[in-house]
Amino acid sequence: MTATATREATVFVPGHITGFFSAHHTDDPTTTGSRGAGLTITTGVELHVRRGPTVTPEIKLNGKSISIEAVDNVIDILEIGDINVTAQTALPLGAGFGVSGAMTLGVAFGSNAVAAETNTRAESALITAAHCAEVRAGTGLGDVVAQARGGFPIRVEPGAPHVGQLDGITATPRVEYCSFGAVSTESVLNANTDVLTTAGEQALKTLQATPTATQFMTLAYQFGVETGLLTSEVQEVIADVHTTGGTAAMAMLGNTVFALGDDLSAAGYDPVVCQIHNGGVTIQQQGSNRVGDQCNPQTIEHSS
Repeated sequence: MTATATREATVFVPGHITGFFSAHHTDDPTTTGSRGAGLTITTGVELHVRRGPTVTPEIKLNGKSISIEAVDNVIDILEIGDINVTAQTALPLGAGFGVSGAMTLGVAFGSNAVAAETNTRAESALITAAHCAEVRAGTGLGDVVAQARGGFPIRVEPGAPHVGQLDGITATPRVEYCSFGAVSTESVLNANTDVLTTAGEQALKTLQATPTATQFMTLAYQFGVETGLLTSEVQEVIADVHTTGGTAAMAMLGNTVFALGDDLSAAGYDPVVCQIHNGGVTIQQQGSNRVGDQCNPQTIEHSS
């Protein structure tokens, strides 16, 4: 392959729903982050990344040109240069699914897949860059590391992967959600986070003692109540779910209710249905536009 060939890669990054968290800020974005727990879902963001002499630099999401500060940050951190990214997602923006983190992580991995061989980086460096980009933008503290891992992650320590530690819940339940719109992540993370950090730390301690999906849902609901973050729409849906004997919680941070199994359906709602996504960020194909090149599926593996 010549250095001027157009390179292409398709990357999938799962959505991430946070149930509870504690915020930890330092002077270094690498060690800044959150502790807590959430789940990654099969509904996510697919990015098609291209680089080459005929590529027009642009970032598009669902057919529209878009500017995402965290994506701009990771392009700067990794010195990516001119790339073209076309992304698609069924997830609503700003609603607690980590779309910004998915875009940022996807651009980091996709640009690495299409880079010249001498310019590639280890996956830990890509995850760290994407995490720092999100922290600097104020749009997330833990989505990136969770989306890189996949599954039902527990973020034991804050920060990027070579600093933070990840554990997990060994369960793969059906996931349901109903979304009513956005909540400003920046406004919550930039405000006084003492109350939510205290609640998040206690929830994490309890979950580590009993790491089950049922315990996670109970703690996620309690976290929303204790922090006062529940919106009126979310409160109404959760009350209906409780009436039918189920458990639901708010996606942090978004005006979204999620539940496991069929708890939202049983309460009379028509939710979006998905599953736990165990693969984390995945390079689905890569290659060039030259006749005869093959697309080689490659799944990125991560240790917890």
